[in-house]
Amino acid sequence: MIMNKKEFLKEFKEFISRGNILDMAIGVIIGGAFGKITSSLVNDVIMPVISILTGGIQFSNWKIVLKEAIATTDGVIDPATEVAINFGSLIATVLDFLIIAFTIFIIIKLVNKFKNKKQAEEKVVEKPSEEIKLLTEIRDAIKNSCD
Repeated sequence: MIMNKKEFLKEFKEFISRGNILDMAIGVIIGGAFGKITSSLVNDVIMPVISILTGGIQFSNWKIVLKEAIATTDGVIDPATEVAINFGSLIATVLDFLIIAFTIFIIIKLVNKFKNKKQAEEKVVEKPSEEIKLLTEIRDAIKNSCD
């Protein structure tokens, strides 16, 4: 099926202007910014504390060296030639994920609490005032006398 440019652009405009697409885009942008904040929290706050608790070992240096770095001809060791499994970075990333997941859990829990509170308030039926009750009784009495 061949579609001209105007139809294509119109369809794209309808697609992109849907509320859920815009909400998703905003969520992705905020999520990216939030990810940076949690990465900083893990790397700059949590990891130094863990390093102190583990005897001052710098957490980012935790690794299993598979192949030692090779010295160049002038005797200087080239760290780029080292082959290692950097499990300290993996642990930092897992902590990052756990903090993000926990924060999202708390946010969703709060949103659900507010939704439930709002729904409960909507379910509460206001009791009619004394004047309304009296007028209702008068109406019913008149209706019954006419029947």
